[in-house]
Amino acid sequence: MLEGAQADLAKSLLKSLSTHAQEHYPASSYGVYPIENDSAVAIALVANKYSPNNFWNGRWRSVYQFNPSTSTLTGKVHVDVHYYEDGNVRLLTSKPFSLSVSSSNASEIIRQIAGAEKHYQEDLNRAFVQLSEGAFKGLRRQLPVTRQKINWEKISAYRLGQDIGGGRSR
Repeated sequence: MLEGAQADLAKSLLKSLSTHAQEHYPASSYGVYPIENDSAVAIALVANKYSPNNFWNGRWRSVYQFNPSTSTLTGKVHVDVHYYEDGNVRLLTSKPFSLSVSSSNASEIIRQIAGAEKHYQEDLNRAFVQLSEGAFKGLRRQLPVTRQKINWEKISAYRLGQDIGGGRSR
């Protein structure tokens, strides 16, 4: 049983956080806790997703502090994604947040958190598109090793050792 000056706020935050977590992070763990001698409230959310058949795992961690006396919400989101098919690629990033909340209403606080997290996810998606169209595209081979374009409509007719190799057979 939660007691103290922030008990009612913590309970209502937990209820609003539960709705947010179920909607956006179905397999998550979360909690709301009084901190700093009951003068503030900590909000924590952790969501893990494992997909070994697709060779990736991911974790989202959010930690926030809300101070009711100043109506400030500060926190940080940590994202860790590991892709391991044909090599290892890891995305490890974090984003700090500092928001002013207009009221100590739990649904408003969670709405601010949801908006900040959505904006961060959109920023990550834009960054992935830019990487794919920019830096990663430059790493891809423009032509096969033979330096000849492949006519994909006739790929089944090629005799792989001779036609693609320019007529040379090893």
